[in-house]
Formats: sequence, structure tokens, C-alpha cells
Amino acid sequence: MPKSKRSKVTTLSKTPIRHTKSSKVALVNQVRSEIDRYDHVWLFSVGDMRNEGLKQVRVQWRGTGRFFFGKGKVMAKALGETPETEYQTGLSMLAKRLHGPVGLFLTSHPVDETVEWFKSWSIKEYARMGGKASREILLPEGPLLTPFTEPPSGDPFPHSMEPQLRALGLSTVLNKGIPSLNNPHRLCSEGETLSSEKCRILKLLGIQMAEFRIHLGSRWSKEVGFVAGVHSAADDGEDAEMGP
Repeated sequence: MPKSKRSKVTTLSKTPIRHTKSSKVALVNQVRSEIDRYDHVWLFSVGDMRNEGLKQVRVQWRGTGRFFFGKGKVMAKALGETPETEYQTGLSMLAKRLHGPVGLFLTSHPVDETVEWFKSWSIKEYARMGGKASREILLPEGPLLTPFTEPPSGDPFPHSMEPQLRALGLSTVLNKGIPSLNNPHRLCSEGETLSSEKCRILKLLGIQMAEFRIHLGSRWSKEVGFVAGVHSAADDGEDAEMGP
């Protein structure tokens, strides 16, 4: 009698385990190697994480700094979580602050110049649901143009976009094959919490209302050890569940 296929055992979990013990050990060794190489270890936070923004910062500091983001428990292990296990004296003070969206930035660049650079650097991004509108957007009656400018000067949306624009909440019609508004439409007011639909419309119109920047917190330096930073998302320590 042939064997029933129903009795065959099928393994469903075929995803490989990515965070192996060897990879964690490699990260610990890598962090410690960079600590030996650089003079300062900074805590940094990014709040609303944007991969492209962090990528740009990495490129600009290539050769003069090193970023580690994610795997906070492993990074804390590399620093040493107690005075008895810390890799260098004072690093455990940083390790206990590695909670939430917090990372490590290592560099030998002068402290004052590093702080000034990160204060002045930022890039525009498209808003996400739950973000706040930075200004009022009033769409005029007539053809919808992108990118949105005042006065309007962009290109009209293709006719195929009209159903999608209407589904997002805009009262559009096709006028000579061009998606158009019958009446002026207030898309958002300054300070308004944005819905997913409004964020989508803003992106279609090319309007960026978010800003990606990196906030530096406490640091450790070879000459002075641990230095508490200005209160920020990268420096709430044990008093809050936060940080990069």
C-alpha cells in the first residue's frame, strides 16, 4: 500500500537565523576596535528614523567617523554594562543609556566642531502619518499640478491618477483629461496632525514637511571619560525608556 502524502512532515520555518552568536561577538569586537581607534564615543538619537538620511550622514563622515545603530544590547555589552565589565573606565555610563532608537557615533573630530556640525545639518523629508503640518496648504481651484508651488507652475497629473486622488479625499473631476478641483481645497493647517491620506497627497504634490536630523547626547572621551550631554532624545538615561 503506498504511503499517504498526508503523513509527510513539512517544515514551515525555513528563515535562517540571522543574529547568531558569532555575529554578536563580531559586532562587540568591531565596536571595541573603533573605540581604540577614535577619541570620542557619542550617543545619538534620530527620533523618526529615515534610512536615507542616516546613509547621507555616514557618507559625509566616511573616514573620520563611524556609526553603529541598532542591536543596542550587543553594543551595550561591547561598552560594558557595569564598572566591573566596562571596556574603558566610564563607558558603562553610556551603556546604561542605550535604550530605544539610540546609536553610537565614534570620531576624533573636535567636540565643539562636532556639536556645531550636527546642530546645523538636516535634510527635508516627506511627512508620515501622525506628523504635524509645518504650514497651511491651500490648493486652488482648477488643474492639480505637481510639484506644488505658489503660484502654481508644475505639471498636471495624468488622467489615470484622478480616481486615486479622489479616493484620497480630493473632490476632483477630469477637465479636458486633466484632474482638477471644482473648488479651493484646504489640505492642511499649520500644526495639524496629518492622516495617512494627507501624507500621501503631500508626497504626490512634492511637499516635504518633515525634517531628519541627528541629536547628540552624552559622550565618552579618552582624556576625560564620561561627559553628560544636554537633555535630549539621546540622553534621557535611566529616567525614561528612550534613546536611539
